[in-house]
Amino acid sequence: MVTDAPRALDGIRVLDFSHALAGPYCTLLLADHGAEVYKLEARDGDMGRGWGPPFAGGESSFFLGLNRGKLGISINLKDPEGLQLCLRLVDKMDVLVENFRPGAMDRLGLGYNALHARNPRLVYCSISGYGQNGPSRDEAAMDLVVQSSSGLLSITGTEQGESVRCGYGVTDVTAGMFAVIGILMALRARDVTGFGQYVDVSMLDSMISTMSSNYMSYLGSDVIPRPMGTSFPTVVPYCTFHTMDRDIAIAVGSEKLWSAFCRVIDRPDLERNPDYESNAMRIRNRVALQSVLASVFQQADVQEWLRRLRSVGIPCSLVRNFQEVASHPQCEVREMFPLMDHPTAGVHRVTGTPVKLSATPGHPTTPAPLLGEHTKETLKSFFGLDDDAICRLSVRGIIFESPLPNPVT
Repeated sequence: MVTDAPRALDGIRVLDFSHALAGPYCTLLLADHGAEVYKLEARDGDMGRGWGPPFAGGESSFFLGLNRGKLGISINLKDPEGLQLCLRLVDKMDVLVENFRPGAMDRLGLGYNALHARNPRLVYCSISGYGQNGPSRDEAAMDLVVQSSSGLLSITGTEQGESVRCGYGVTDVTAGMFAVIGILMALRARDVTGFGQYVDVSMLDSMISTMSSNYMSYLGSDVIPRPMGTSFPTVVPYCTFHTMDRDIAIAVGSEKLWSAFCRVIDRPDLERNPDYESNAMRIRNRVALQSVLASVFQQADVQEWLRRLRSVGIPCSLVRNFQEVASHPQCEVREMFPLMDHPTAGVHRVTGTPVKLSATPGHPTTPAPLLGEHTKETLKSFFGLDDDAICRLSVRGIIFESPLPNPVT
């Protein structure tokens, strides 16, 4: 529910040079919590505008979902006057976010050192594949590539060893979340010191950190982990099973739950079996136990198993598809699929805000901008330019105000 309550980042201004997924996801979260995010695009726009189908009114659904709540401005940074306009914008910003390859912003004259000298309070965040230093610094990276280079792909797949890409852009999104954390840390430090700083976030570092438990198992044993399907290396049973009609996911994470689990599936003999008397023994005898359980779960439909397992507190779920998730009452209560009304795409649903704050709640506000939609009002607001001055900038190709035509609908 959209309210007039203050939001946590009200008053924070963000200049967003980012494109595709990692950077836009970062600035999406900032915008939901009140930051004024000025999305700066070149004439051909964020590459995400072309990522589809699906398209709605010529707009990519991918772009619509990641860029709501932002103000769209378009400036020609290759023109000296356009660059000067951008530098003047930097002077009024608290945060800058970019996810180009390392060195690209320096070549434009917009690197950290140059901008810190102009605006010492600026928090400057760079998101890249491998970070701003090291031998891999200049390597091109996208999600699948970093799923591979981080080790994630080596543990994601079937037990027969077939690698399977994680079903969403996990390395981009994870880097975007760590970028938000870094920006908030730097803003907190600025409250103390008065100065901004450089925030260097890489997709590789982010994935290694989020796989800490997996890496600690390897570092503690020197055993290289392999794909395990839906199983988990340190808890058994913890996987999906086929029932009579649908798949179910279960997680039996303690001895207390194991005892309750054996009772509720009518197999108390499993609890008494010395091969399964502890989690360590169940891991050792994983294949035999999971074979027994596979037979058990085939004896009833998924709703019966959900009822029985939940009655004793066993974590479990139907393996839902996206339609089932998007229509689930829990997601409705949590406002995870709110409506937006876009001038060309029309009414559409987007994903909601994951962090719920009691006093300063975040929420989606406005739809994704058309290309350069807010250039004119931004230049008027910040610099007092009149219509004639803005028209001259537009005619000379220094700024762009019109929507990006998209031939794919």
